[in-house]
Amino acid sequence: MSEIKIFRIIGTYNKNHKKYLFRKEVRALRKEDALEKALSQITSIGIYRRRIHVQEIKEISIKECQDYLIRELSQ
Repeated sequence: MSEIKIFRIIGTYNKNHKKYLFRKEVRALRKEDALEKALSQITSIGIYRRRIHVQEIKEISIKECQDYLIRELSQ
């Protein structure tokens, strides 16, 4: 059986000629699933996927997680 992991996705997106940094923490089985979930959350505010530039995707432990809800769901 697969174990759900926590991933941190860091990147930038452009909106109104400004560059914004984002950091998302999501729970997923694979790195690709985590990326898709993070991109769907960001595009829900009206940002096109072509304007999003992902810099880093890494698996983190529960102790490194800063999102309270994800930390509680993972315990």
